[in-house]
Amino acid sequence: MMKTLIRRLMALALFSALGQTVLAATGVTVLPAAQDAGPITVFYPSAAAPARITRGHFTFDLAADAAPLRGNGHLIVISHGSGGSPWTQVDLVITLVKAGFTVAMPEHAGDNSHDTSAVGPVSWRRRPQEVSHTIDALAVDARFAPLLDFKHVGIYGMSAGGLTALTLAGARWSPALLNAHCQAHLRQDYPACVGLASSLTGSMLDGLRLAIARRLLNIILGRQKTLESWSDPRITAAVAAVPMAAAIDPVSLATPRIPLGLVRAGHDAWLAPQWHIDAVRAACARNCTLIAEMPRAGHGSILSPRPPPERLSPAAARLLNDPPGFDRASLPAVYDAIARFFIQNLRR
Repeated sequence: MMKTLIRRLMALALFSALGQTVLAATGVTVLPAAQDAGPITVFYPSAAAPARITRGHFTFDLAADAAPLRGNGHLIVISHGSGGSPWTQVDLVITLVKAGFTVAMPEHAGDNSHDTSAVGPVSWRRRPQEVSHTIDALAVDARFAPLLDFKHVGIYGMSAGGLTALTLAGARWSPALLNAHCQAHLRQDYPACVGLASSLTGSMLDGLRLAIARRLLNIILGRQKTLESWSDPRITAAVAAVPMAAAIDPVSLATPRIPLGLVRAGHDAWLAPQWHIDAVRAACARNCTLIAEMPRAGHGSILSPRPPPERLSPAAARLLNDPPGFDRASLPAVYDAIARFFIQNLRR
């Protein structure tokens, strides 16, 4: 107990010290696409002066293509959610950079803000490999290679990216396991099983439509029984926020291979906690840590800045918008908790 308390106090002291480090800006640059994946957006500590830049529908104060500083010498890779981009996670990224981390976010092929042709198991299989390729890319980049410890890398992911983080922590999953879950709980977990067609509600989910959905899921997923996994020994700590988890074999998470932190949203309408993050917590029990509980948050509440409302379909807006009562002023504390977890667990 005393050792745990001392470790936590030291981590808090380190986080406080890093937060006071004179870093004039968060730098940002983009590494080109490689190995059939998309480009990699890298954020990092920099002494350069920030400037106003526009990316997509967002404007930030960042130091574009500025020279990087070492910071704390650790890399965190972020795996975005389905249809995601780097820009809706910038506020978390800035918190991590202020704590000294370099943060890299690969654009997942076929599952990003401008290409959703491979959403689901096709992308889920490739994502952990794309994370490994991201580490490879920074390890040979002349700007970053001398500054980072590539033997102790963190992974953070939300939603589908949360499944990526869980996979890299030791989880095994299969489309057939997801199908079995959906056959048994389609009505209760319809958005997770069917995606944005989840706008169907009430009587529209009765009878024929449910039968058709079950039939299609059985055809698409039912025969893919091979358990998928991916391990990268360079990754030594993971955080999964609001993860897709119904496809996971819970036995594989009983003892995660690395420290595993979780972020829970109590009003997640897309990946209902009962079937996803709470199932993960039950599987890993004392061997994982709930580092942030957001009881009034929805699935997209962890994102900041928020996706532009005009860019969301009505179905996506219903699943991603903040539920009534969620206070976005609570997000900095959540981001600080994520940073502290990595500070505590990414060690030489």
